[in-house]
Amino acid sequence: MPVEATTGSYDAQQIQVLEGLDPVRKRPGMYIGSTGQRGLHHLVYEILDNAIDEVQAGHADTVQVELDLDSRWVTVSDNGRGIPTDTHPATGRSALETVLTVLHAGGKFGGDDSGYRVSGGLHGVGVSVVNALSEHLEVTVWRSGREYQQRFERGRPASELESRRLPRGAPLRTGTCVRFLYDAAVFAATAAFDAETAPEGEGWEVLACPGGLRDYVTYLNRDRQPMHAPIFLSEEVDGVGVEAALQWCSDGYSDNLVGFVNSVKTLDGGTHLDGLKAALTRTLNAVGRKTKALKEGDANLVGDHIREGLATVLAVRVPNPEFEGQTKTRLGNPEVRKLVDGVIASGVADALEAEPAIASSVLGKALQAARAAEAARKARDLVRRKSVLTRSTLPGKLADCTSTDRADSEIFLVEGDSAGGSAKQARDRRFQAVLPLRGKILNVERNTDAAMYKNEEIAALIVALGLGLKGDAVPALRYGKVILLTDADVDGAHIRTLLLTFLFRYARALFEDGHVYVGVPPLYRLEVGRSSQYLYSEAELQTALGGRDHSSVNIQRFKGLGEMMPEQLWRTTLDPAARTLRRLTIADAAEADALFSLLMGDKVEPRRALIQAHGARLSLAQLDI
Repeated sequence: MPVEATTGSYDAQQIQVLEGLDPVRKRPGMYIGSTGQRGLHHLVYEILDNAIDEVQAGHADTVQVELDLDSRWVTVSDNGRGIPTDTHPATGRSALETVLTVLHAGGKFGGDDSGYRVSGGLHGVGVSVVNALSEHLEVTVWRSGREYQQRFERGRPASELESRRLPRGAPLRTGTCVRFLYDAAVFAATAAFDAETAPEGEGWEVLACPGGLRDYVTYLNRDRQPMHAPIFLSEEVDGVGVEAALQWCSDGYSDNLVGFVNSVKTLDGGTHLDGLKAALTRTLNAVGRKTKALKEGDANLVGDHIREGLATVLAVRVPNPEFEGQTKTRLGNPEVRKLVDGVIASGVADALEAEPAIASSVLGKALQAARAAEAARKARDLVRRKSVLTRSTLPGKLADCTSTDRADSEIFLVEGDSAGGSAKQARDRRFQAVLPLRGKILNVERNTDAAMYKNEEIAALIVALGLGLKGDAVPALRYGKVILLTDADVDGAHIRTLLLTFLFRYARALFEDGHVYVGVPPLYRLEVGRSSQYLYSEAELQTALGGRDHSSVNIQRFKGLGEMMPEQLWRTTLDPAARTLRRLTIADAAEADALFSLLMGDKVEPRRALIQAHGARLSLAQLDI
């Protein structure tokens, strides 16, 4: 029996057709990944990729990026050929206006006819997406002795294309300059440019340095102990160029693989890195058998053990790359895997045969990693037999929530029983769990996996969060938000860093999937007469004081969460409607890996240099001791 609709009809009138750049403004995440900082940086990369393509094609040798953090304006310029400005036959508008206002309009669909043998900008949407998501965008082009300019607002032309001849006697100039102001109405209020992330995170600047990939891999290992000079490989096979630099370090416990396709950094890897991993595993095992480092009857070394301590930069030049999505974070070409595999396998085999000492040291480290993994497995099995890693027995000190829906539940990791007691009283037990930790957890950067699994606090974390084994995916994660909530003092910062180190080394997927947060408790409570307010920084306090004499007000400084009444803690830090949370993501895993090694590793000198460099910016009055 048919059921009558009660909420209105659904017919052709409900089907919307978005035109021009409206799809970009309606669903920006589809084109730039997110409307947070990563998406904001992606706007810069889209313009930058076009400039780098001119360099790769041999039409330019200079690219400049200017970032004005105060005004939010970004300027990217190059000395390439300049975007064409003549009338496009299909649109009746200039080619310049066409590529800025029409999706899938660009010069990289036709192969060598456009002068781009390889390129990072492939889909013809990059510059138009930036235009759509900018309050204002200005383009200047120099071609054929003339200067062309046009302005746009939120993707629409705000002026006609203007042209003027360059002054007589002026040097002939060619190139393109794009200047844009991102639309604050589109991006999250907390999104802001990071001047250090923009160039270094993309990696394009380092690729252009005098030593190329050799210098880049040396840079990645700057705070570690390299076992040999970088191994450099370069070959072109079937029109695909492959370059790689590899260097193992004696004090590294994880690998650090950085991949590029046509100078675009592939943050999520792809077939080129898959080929590299396969080649290394097969080649090192073959060398191990040949040199008798692996005895008859010994099991082959697995890839994780072979790559332990390895830093690699792999750059491939692919005429027709297939990226998974517009953000180009993962390469999909299946044929590239085979080509990279062959180049890496033969190149590494030749390098190790020429330098037997390198082969011996690398295999020795891999065997040591395999033995450590076996010890960790035994420790893990022992812990499992004691029901520590099973989900049947949750830690007794965990105050769990009643909700079993991961998407709606969250857990606060707090330091000590005092803070734990306040948080347990303040929380909404329907969806908020609290796990108090005793003291400072083990520094996993300086300890083996076996020692880690034996640590009671870490075992409690693993079970409470539902993490499973190290390096695994986290399908059994019990909470959608893992919130680190520590005191606003030196010890609290140290405990937070220890927790972040553990989570990054044990379950990096937590960061990649956006599950890790830091809670921000207030530093002060200011009472003026009968009114009071909570303040989260020294700057906020000074603004609120407005020049008042301290004797005329009451200022309470919260040194620890345990000092706060449950009602205060709820209102300022736990209440989803009023609190401030900072989501921690990994824009650049290579940089994060290096930073954890620097901060928490056993090398003192690099850490001392970091403290001296940044400590010089602080006065004694700024230190909260």
